[in-house]
Amino acid sequence: MVRVPSQMIELGSEAPDFSLPDPDGVMHTLDEASGAKGIVVAFLSNHCPFVKHLADEFAGFAREFIAQGGAVFAIMSNDIEGYPDDAPPRMAEESALRGYTFPYVHDAEQLVAKAYGATCTPDFFLYGPDRRLVYRGQFDDSRPNSGTATGADLRAAADALLAGHAPTDVQKPSLGCNIKWRSGNEPEYARS
Repeated sequence: MVRVPSQMIELGSEAPDFSLPDPDGVMHTLDEASGAKGIVVAFLSNHCPFVKHLADEFAGFAREFIAQGGAVFAIMSNDIEGYPDDAPPRMAEESALRGYTFPYVHDAEQLVAKAYGATCTPDFFLYGPDRRLVYRGQFDDSRPNSGTATGADLRAAADALLAGHAPTDVQKPSLGCNIKWRSGNEPEYARS
């Protein structure tokens, strides 16, 4: 496992469109969020200890955010040949285990991860109803074996957005497992 921080791309950036399948082959697009008060796009994986640490709490956050008019998408972009625990059948199991109430989709070509500038799992992006980035960074300050996941940072940003306010611009990078790029497919920003 390689621990990497998120990139912290520029606030105000527009959410890239996508069309990706869930484990059942149903295609999902960002247009499903039309009319939403906010959109969370999270890059997750099944095997990463950083994701496992907060997955149940993120599922709860997502239920609350969706109930308040938000939309949530989770994207799995890892190379499934090298990491079969992240393959779509396991994604379906993870979704059921955690009680995900949002699309958990597979970015097999890793193009969506590149479009978002995602670097790690978990990596969180919060967009306003205009699809402009208002928050990117960590779920909270907890880490595996260090604290309990609460989602304090993402929750505060989402609460501000839903209340019609701009989230604080003091935002901390997420930290997690590096996205498992297919050999030769690593974007320039992920090369060290």
